[in-house]
This record gives sequence, C-alpha cells and structure tokens, in this order.
Amino acid sequence: MVDREQITTDWGARGFSCELWTDRPGQRWEDFVHPTDELVLVLEGEMEFEIEGQLHHPPAGDTLLIPAGAVHSARNIGTTSARWLYGYRQA
Repeated sequence: MVDREQITTDWGARGFSCELWTDRPGQRWEDFVHPTDELVLVLEGEMEFEIEGQLHHPPAGDTLLIPAGAVHSARNIGTTSARWLYGYRQA
C-alpha cells in the first residue's frame, strides 16, 4: 500500500509538487511537453507512459521521472480507472 502523505512529503523534499489524477479506461494524453521535470507514480490501474518514444509500464508504487522538455504521453491501458500521482519540479 502506497502512503500518499509520505509520497507528498518525500517529493516535497525533492522540490516537487504532488497531485492526484484519475483516468477512465482508455483515456489517452498524447504528446505533452513541460518546461520542468515531472514525477509520476501509479497508485492503481494499468498506465503506460511513453517518454521520447520509449514505453514504460511502472508497477503501482514505482516512481517514474519525465525529464523537462521530453515529449511524453500517458495512457490508461487497463479495463478499470487508474489513479496516479504527478508532480512538477517547483522553481
């Protein structure tokens, strides 16, 4: 079980925000670029993240870094809603 409060504290110590996102099955967010680093962590469901053409399927609880300026996509490839945390490096 992932402790969201602990993740928020840990990410904050690293200079990142921490917010919750929920995607319905089949939801796709394609070809985004952000000017800052982003962290994502799947809480439940099956998410696929594509970063600069490389596919990632992080298991629940694993943190994935999306570097600043990287073209990336997020896709719920499961049959249930997916809940995941995301956070951006704060200036």
